Amino acid sequence: MRDLKGDISTLRQRVAGIVRRLDLPALEARLKELEEAASQPGFWDDSRKAQALSREMAGVRDDVESWREVESTSESLEELIEMAIEESDGSLTDTIRDDYESLIKRVKIMEFAVQLSGEYDEQPAILSIKQGAGGVEAQDWVQILLRMYLRWAESRGFKASVLESTPGDEAGLKSATAQIDGRFGYGYLKSERGTHRLVRLSPFDADHMRHTTFALVEVLPQTEEQDTNIEIDPDDLRIDTFRAGGHGGQNVQKNDTAVRITHLPTNTVVSVQNERSQLQNRAVAMRILTARLLDIQMQEAEAARRKLKGEHVSPEWGQQIRSYVLHPYKMVKDHRSGYETANAEGVLEGEIDGLLEAFLLHSMGADSEA
Repeated sequence: MRDLKGDISTLRQRVAGIVRRLDLPALEARLKELEEAASQPGFWDDSRKAQALSREMAGVRDDVESWREVESTSESLEELIEMAIEESDGSLTDTIRDDYESLIKRVKIMEFAVQLSGEYDEQPAILSIKQGAGGVEAQDWVQILLRMYLRWAESRGFKASVLESTPGDEAGLKSATAQIDGRFGYGYLKSERGTHRLVRLSPFDADHMRHTTFALVEVLPQTEEQDTNIEIDPDDLRIDTFRAGGHGGQNVQKNDTAVRITHLPTNTVVSVQNERSQLQNRAVAMRILTARLLDIQMQEAEAARRKLKGEHVSPEWGQQIRSYVLHPYKMVKDHRSGYETANAEGVLEGEIDGLLEAFLLHSMGADSEA
């Protein structure tokens, strides 16, 4: 029980340190300012500014309430374990240990979010997956990866929805786009951008040969056009409509509900056909287009920064970030951070937090050396 007391004491000190670093009193003061501003009669006169302040208010409130609750819980646990030791009451040990395990898991998640300080890290994410070399095997790999990310989002309590998908020739998907709707969705997943490599015995090969296949993952911050400096001129767009393929209901099959939008200056093309009406598909396509144009802007800025530092910028498909080996052994390895795990099945079921955290620590170290 005394070992458990030491663990709880360490956790409480860890929480106290984070609370001091976050300066919760300052956040509480900012929350009060925002709440007072939101209560003013003319708050919504400038809807763009009001929406931005409302999002900030929700984020600050979440930080304050979450960390105050964690702070209170850690202090209560420490008091409870001290009382149990004084009274030699071992009956509470299992309950206290369960509460401790639950709390430390929550603290790790919240602590991870504290490290995310990029301009768009708090935004939801738009995640696209495209097949690489490998035919049907690659299309199945797209579907496996999509499932992995949807499972991860579910475990985090995020809302996830598939915005667009193109069925494979025999199985799987040629491509898919999903929205991961939750605070820090983009911050968590931005490190997943790049080429993902799968090595396994293919279920689509009659000879059961080992195959290597690839899929490209793209992660974009989901923002509204008015929340960025991206300005889309309607004259720069070519909008085509066509009949949706695959399953989608009678209305989808009979009418030209699918939408393809081409941004002519950048030759960026977005196609959406999953929704039941052309209007809905167009709205989703514009949301994805805005995210992609913002991403182009961010990538250009990053490329310029790296060029100034003399760093080599690899082509998109050349950035092989991770290997998932299922045969002749089981191993998932991130080639950037060096993190690896033999629990390949768990990773493909959405247990990717270890990979995300390892890359964040790796990138923080790289930035500090820059």
